[in-house]
Amino acid sequence: MSDPQEIKLEVRNRYAGIARNQSSGCAPSAADCGGDKLVELQMVDYSELRQQGVPEADLGLGCGTPTVWAQIQEGETVLDLGCGAGIDMFLSARAVGATGRVIGVDLTPEMLALAQRNASRGGFTNVRFMRGDLEHLALAAASVDVVLSNCVINLVPDKAVVYKQIHRLLRPGGRFAISDMVTYGEVPATVRQDMALWSGCIAGAMERETYMDMIREIGFGSVRVVAESQHDAADYLPLDESGFGIASVTVVGEKTA
Repeated sequence: MSDPQEIKLEVRNRYAGIARNQSSGCAPSAADCGGDKLVELQMVDYSELRQQGVPEADLGLGCGTPTVWAQIQEGETVLDLGCGAGIDMFLSARAVGATGRVIGVDLTPEMLALAQRNASRGGFTNVRFMRGDLEHLALAAASVDVVLSNCVINLVPDKAVVYKQIHRLLRPGGRFAISDMVTYGEVPATVRQDMALWSGCIAGAMERETYMDMIREIGFGSVRVVAESQHDAADYLPLDESGFGIASVTVVGEKTA
């Protein structure tokens, strides 16, 4: 695998640029990557959901709709890992109401600044923002009811550590709803080592069944895929680098103890 610090720097720089331009799809376009390596392809249609939050907070970066599956209740505490411009936070903030709260964590200062502006635009007072690395979350154990993430964990070098953090932070009986990218078939080493493909949600995506096994082994119960959309890598990469597949999956699970 590529150097973890190099990956984080690439991811931070890419999403800082997106925050400044306020537009992109999940996979980077040629203009984003400085070449013709990838095409921009929208993973999920947020057109109806965005009207319930702040429309400007939807930058087209998601690969699922985790809030639809999270069963968020009034008064709960929700944590959004890799909150971006805040679209899932604001949908959650409406669901938890005045007695609940939503915490958004992101690695990129520019993205957090954009999310804070969007929160002010929408008049949300039950949201809080933190800059943080998802491998090292400065929050108290058993302090949240629901964890969300949308097309972000694939960007993190050590995904098992992230899920261990989620397990630590959830209260007993708490749950997660996470949309992420996974792969199927043999992924070439050249893809795995490509920094632009890391920040484009492809190179860091784990093999689907390995990903699911990892989550279960950490100790979550009722782990299952509730939504999935498969794509041929040829939609994203030149033909000489295709031959494997990628999928956007939404996974839910519970902390049973």
